[in-house]
Amino acid sequence: MENKIKVYNTLSQRKEDLTPFDGKTVRMYVCGPTVYSSAHIGHARAAITFDVITRFLRKLGYKVEYARNYTDVDDKIINKSKETGIPPEEVARIYTEEYKNDMFNLGVETPTYEPKVTEHIPEIIDLIKTIIDKGYAYQSDGDVFFSIKMFRGYGKLSKRTPDEMLAGIRVDINEKKEDPLDFALWKGVKPGEPWWESPWGKGRPGWHIECSAMSMRYLGKSFEIHGGGKDLIFPHHENEIAQSEAATEVQFVKYWVHNGVIQINREKMSKSLGNIINVKDALSIWSREAIRLFLLSHHYQNPADFSEKALDESETALERLYIMLKRANDLTKNNKREDKELAASLNLFNTKWIESMCDDFNTADTVGQLFDLVRATNRSIDAFGWTPTLQETIEEIRSFGSTLGILELEPNDYLKKEKLSRKSLEIDEEEINELIEERNAARKEKNWKRADDIRAYLDSKGITLEDTPKGTLWRVKAK
Repeated sequence: MENKIKVYNTLSQRKEDLTPFDGKTVRMYVCGPTVYSSAHIGHARAAITFDVITRFLRKLGYKVEYARNYTDVDDKIINKSKETGIPPEEVARIYTEEYKNDMFNLGVETPTYEPKVTEHIPEIIDLIKTIIDKGYAYQSDGDVFFSIKMFRGYGKLSKRTPDEMLAGIRVDINEKKEDPLDFALWKGVKPGEPWWESPWGKGRPGWHIECSAMSMRYLGKSFEIHGGGKDLIFPHHENEIAQSEAATEVQFVKYWVHNGVIQINREKMSKSLGNIINVKDALSIWSREAIRLFLLSHHYQNPADFSEKALDESETALERLYIMLKRANDLTKNNKREDKELAASLNLFNTKWIESMCDDFNTADTVGQLFDLVRATNRSIDAFGWTPTLQETIEEIRSFGSTLGILELEPNDYLKKEKLSRKSLEIDEEEINELIEERNAARKEKNWKRADDIRAYLDSKGITLEDTPKGTLWRVKAK
């Protein structure tokens, strides 16, 4: 672990050295989805951001314990149940499984822990008891509220004043509260809602308490990283700090890491604007690696503007990478010469991309460095063909790709099957191969017009041909 990682901490508003408590284990909790609807591209951004952070930390030799929760009891789930007539627990089950499938299809690795709220009610109740016993919460007609005036550090994460807090959220007007900003730790039962027994009567947890209870259950009272979207800074993460530190009297989290929002054609993605893009819909058009490449081409803290044009460009860029890998694969390994220029480019790449990732996980810079190396690699292939230097370069590119979750397919699988399955083509693979055979026969007979006509026809159907020493190869053109 010679490489020192700097991470931007929302709490201190500056970059800090990442120093695990025990020097080798990074424990990370990330707020997962409330499972009442399909996962959208905003969920994908958070999942991919922390997936890559986990992969990189492990590459450097850290042990990572990563927890990402499912909120499977919530007002939104209850409302969905009322709209559809499906029981709340079934709504949650359906969308939990759908989220898992979507993340799998995006190449997101499964976290170490995936806790659900409904499976941790005893821990939540115990935590609320502790907060009440220490004088930070009060009961009111079946509900339990956290009193923000009792916690002196309230606002230290969001840096908001009480007036700004009131202006920035929809405050629940509730006569049971002593202060409008007080938040529910426990909600008394209402007709038709899920409930559990508690010392305060039948009811269910408030939203914020669940993450404190589950993170402490799996990662301890204090841990290294807490992540999530910037929209969670206030009130969710602010409230997590207050209730957690009130209960334990120790620092809850060392580093707060927040990813930026997704915009759709330069407008914030939101249900009210009707511009939500679901993960499964995006995956029906673009490959998972193109989606990852698009998101990772932006620094995780910055907004990412999702558009059809941007994703098409990402797919085209990914295609260039796979074409280079295919060119390398197709070479005959009969050259023992070294390419000193490529070796220098590779050494620079290996140094620079690690430096960039150590500087607050700057994937945007690493993607640029990758394309610099790919240009050098194509030049080397043109000049030397296969060399031991090329072999080493391809291995390093593959290793880099595994950290970002790209370039994990065989070139032929991406250039044919992976892309073909995502395009609305008017031609199938069998017909493509038959036309290539006919074109090869026409060329043998020197019927150049027929050969050119077949190439033009296939091009019109979105198929590009490439004549190589090993025969004619085809691939699906990017949009």
